[in-house]
Amino acid sequence: MYFQRSLYSCGFLLTLCTVAALLNTVAQADPLPGQLLKFQQNPMIGTQVGVRADGTPDIYNGHDELSTAWLNSPVPPNPGGPLLYRGVSMADDFADNFNSPVVHISWWGSYLNNFQNPNQPVKKFLIAFEDDVPAGQPGPNGTVLPYSRPGNVLSSQIVDLAAALSPGSGTYTEKQVTFGLPEDTYKYNAELAKPFPEKQDAIYWLKIVALIDAPNLATAPNTQWGWHNRDYTVQNLLASPNVAPGEQDMQPIVDPNYPTKVWHFQDDAVESNVQIEINDPTMPNMPTLVLQNNFIDTHYADGLDGPGPIAGTNFGGIGRFSKDLAFELYTVVPEPSTCLLMLVSLCGLATRRR
Repeated sequence: MYFQRSLYSCGFLLTLCTVAALLNTVAQADPLPGQLLKFQQNPMIGTQVGVRADGTPDIYNGHDELSTAWLNSPVPPNPGGPLLYRGVSMADDFADNFNSPVVHISWWGSYLNNFQNPNQPVKKFLIAFEDDVPAGQPGPNGTVLPYSRPGNVLSSQIVDLAAALSPGSGTYTEKQVTFGLPEDTYKYNAELAKPFPEKQDAIYWLKIVALIDAPNLATAPNTQWGWHNRDYTVQNLLASPNVAPGEQDMQPIVDPNYPTKVWHFQDDAVESNVQIEINDPTMPNMPTLVLQNNFIDTHYADGLDGPGPIAGTNFGGIGRFSKDLAFELYTVVPEPSTCLLMLVSLCGLATRRR
């Protein structure tokens, strides 16, 4: 049995190296050279979900869930003193096939009603990785819920807005990719100053929150940023197959009358109240204290993410389906010589064990 698993590891490593070499030639798949896509939930933009009664395509562009925290410290804050943000956060779960660090993240989002208050710009995001609390199990505060949600914060950092990225810079870029759908959609790319040491087949949660350096409603209307949802018609082939329920088509389970497949990973994306404390703002990308409560599982929105219920029929609409968010995770591609050395070592170890 051990020998079989070792051979599988050799084959998987060889496949990883081969795929990495191929992906390195595809510019759009690499935010930075030498990075490999390891988990992907595509954004819902211009997605066809069946056809209308008149025979025209039924197109949907998704929507965004509020994930913004505003400065709650004295204004202006004490120089060098702690910063405290409070607001609403979104998080989504993931698991993939690699024992490799997350070094780069891409995600999508927009501003409520396309409004960006110049007195409340988004110039930084909190990025946090958290462990998983399964449904029916007590969380860190002892609360038991009928759905899974984030637990302990394993790693957190602040990424700052920049014009361009460099490896490990702890910065992000913002690029507008759509116009008026119904809000302008932006794509974000962030280089982590602290890579997250992800383990294969382990379930984690990713939390991304826009941080506003002004109090909520200080200059009405206030800036509100939201995280865009996943295109559920596209299967995530990079999701780990070794977690349950994992990546699955929910259409035959929830609503067999729905006109497309509804791919979904694990459990609902989760909303919560969040409190973020940065003890020393003079230290970039430093660890932060993240407190959260009042978890709410989220679903897609009828009419925005897909058709709604049809009166007098058994069609229940997209609002019955659990929601995923749009993001991508990248790791570092091993050098070819490193791949070969690891492959020879693993296969040699397998032979000795046999």
